[in-house]
Amino acid sequence: MPLIGNRLNWLGSGLFWRTFFLLAFLIAVSIMAWVASFRIVERTPRAQQMAAQVISIVTITRAALTHSAPDLRRELLFDLASNEGIRIYPLEKTDVVKPPPDSGLMPVLEESVKARLGKDTKFAGSVNDVAGFWVSFKIDEDEYWLRLDRERIEGVSSTQWLGLATTTLVLSLFGAVFISRLINQPLARITTATRYIAKGQKPQPLPEKGPAEIREANRSFNQMVADLDRVESDRAVILAGISHDLRTPLARMQLEVEMAKLPDDARQGMQSDLAQMDEIIGQFLEYAKPTDKSPVASVDLSALLRDCAHEAERLPDVKVTSSIADDVNVFGNVTDLRRVVNNLIENARRYGKTPESDQTCIDIACKAQASMAVIEIADRGPGVPEEEMERLLRPFTRLDTARGQANGAGLGLAIVDRIVRRHHGLMKLSNNPTGGLRIRITIPVTGIL
Repeated sequence: MPLIGNRLNWLGSGLFWRTFFLLAFLIAVSIMAWVASFRIVERTPRAQQMAAQVISIVTITRAALTHSAPDLRRELLFDLASNEGIRIYPLEKTDVVKPPPDSGLMPVLEESVKARLGKDTKFAGSVNDVAGFWVSFKIDEDEYWLRLDRERIEGVSSTQWLGLATTTLVLSLFGAVFISRLINQPLARITTATRYIAKGQKPQPLPEKGPAEIREANRSFNQMVADLDRVESDRAVILAGISHDLRTPLARMQLEVEMAKLPDDARQGMQSDLAQMDEIIGQFLEYAKPTDKSPVASVDLSALLRDCAHEAERLPDVKVTSSIADDVNVFGNVTDLRRVVNNLIENARRYGKTPESDQTCIDIACKAQASMAVIEIADRGPGVPEEEMERLLRPFTRLDTARGQANGAGLGLAIVDRIVRRHHGLMKLSNNPTGGLRIRITIPVTGIL
């Protein structure tokens, strides 16, 4: 199995090329096996057929010469040479004879001819440097050579076989290309449609025609797209309902708390609870919001980070240290990117307080590295256990035991991760060697997407 896998990797990762090369290999092997089998099977019958032809020519020629008048033999030999390509020469002991070319047909041919014309029959490929197919015969006690053109005796040459096989192979390869495209075209259509869905777009319906399996697959895919579209519409309605049906009562409760005659401590507590509820609802809506509705443009990431850092410095319990390079630009949505930075700053403010202190020290850094913009936001708090890093990015996850008690729905980092991925970026969490959590974000700079 590993050997087969390595061969398929060598053929290429595309299904089209794998199908094409496998079909081409199968066709080539089939053609070679067919040619070899045909040549082996037809060798003896063809040799016997050529031997019968030679025997007939020699017999008829000898009979014609024997029964013709001596004064007409010259004209007879001329007619045989000019019309039939048969030439007769006297056999001399001084003739320079070369054997016929070695082939698979010659042994069978010679054996068949000698069985009819006599065991002393001679064969030659050339006599006195004259090429052809030479066979000897006797008239009385005189011996003669009968020469035929080699083309009349030889079968299909190796060159001809090679040309025939090459032509057949080329035509078969064209057929393999057609078959490969025919097989892979439905898969290519489904792949293209899937990419549209991954981008949040609605693809054109796939054609529900062709073989039964393709029709069923396309029909199921079209039904899936319709179901997803309906789910998206239902989600938009639900989000609108949540925003209206929950936030309206919260606003009314907020107004009632303001107007009610309550002690200051009770009023502040209730206002804090209502604000927390409103924030949780906002996180739910943000996480469930469709990902393809935000406009994108070139964003000055350096200026955005400086603004966010300046706003964070206004908080009484936050101290910000920044190291932000100039002219770092990315392609994205400025509102979403600002939300990323603010969420990370708020996450650090809540969970990253310096031990034995009520203040949070936040380090913000940004630089351009190769083709990526690198953002680092770190705190100096208790950090996060290494085994919990991956789980921290999951929705509704809070590590209160490691990072201190705090209220929230556990969607902050999940929202950040989703927005970063939407911008073709990557977010990585790690602990500072001196304590605290460091969040590193890499996003392609403008012109890379």
